[in-house]
Amino acid sequence: MIFTQTELSGCYTVDLQPFSDERGWFARTYCKNEFAAIGHDAEWVQLNHSFTRTKGTVRGMHFQLPPFEEIKLVRCIAGSVFDVVVDIRKDSPTFLTWTGVELSAANKRMIYIPRGFAHGFQALTGDAELIYHHSQFYTPGVEGGIRADDPMLGIQWPLPVTGLSDRDQQHPLLDDHFKGI
Repeated sequence: MIFTQTELSGCYTVDLQPFSDERGWFARTYCKNEFAAIGHDAEWVQLNHSFTRTKGTVRGMHFQLPPFEEIKLVRCIAGSVFDVVVDIRKDSPTFLTWTGVELSAANKRMIYIPRGFAHGFQALTGDAELIYHHSQFYTPGVEGGIRADDPMLGIQWPLPVTGLSDRDQQHPLLDDHFKGI
């Protein structure tokens, strides 16, 4: 695996290094020793699989509040998505800065998202599927969210935003009172 630090401290893209032959290919998607080299020492306690039917749909921007913040490792296994993370760590020099990366079945890229980030994505194709590894269990009542169209963030979604859930549309807009987590 090749780990590339993004402009947001602790957030990495992870490119697989497939071994190919006439039968197809094989690639490692996790190795405890390799992830330890970037400071990852948490256990993956939950794995989730999402399916997004319609191109343009945005899911997010989601996070869990302290002390339930989670690390995520996200990989697209069908179709393509524009994956976005926002640094919401209150003392971070990149507080409220976002970055986006295309994840696809074709490029086999993953994104490693540290604690203290909001996460979401836009389906660039129909029938997009993601696998998520989580370092914390989902805990009802401690989740938070930021609107995908929040002007304080100015996320540049590649397609017109469609398919927002009622919940994601109801997240409050950020203001100067938001201090992060």
